[in-house]
Amino acid sequence: MRITVIRTGGFGGLTRRATLDTLGHPDAERLMALARDALAEGRTERPLGVPDGFHYEIECDGVTAYCADPRLTESQRTLITQVLKEGA
Repeated sequence: MRITVIRTGGFGGLTRRATLDTLGHPDAERLMALARDALAEGRTERPLGVPDGFHYEIECDGVTAYCADPRLTESQRTLITQVLKEGA
């Protein structure tokens, strides 16, 4: 499973993109469960968010969900943090 996170917005307005492949990852099962939860809890359209806040696009297996600060669920926050940290 390939999980892609795109973060846009923020004070600087920069875009950051990272993809993490769970194949062979030591924490693959947990990551896949987080991805399923994050997608299920996300929106099908981009939310408004707050001024200077981050907006996120999470894509996995052809399914895309959108979310924004400060209204991230715990699953979304955990997944986004790990993918942006470890992904390429």
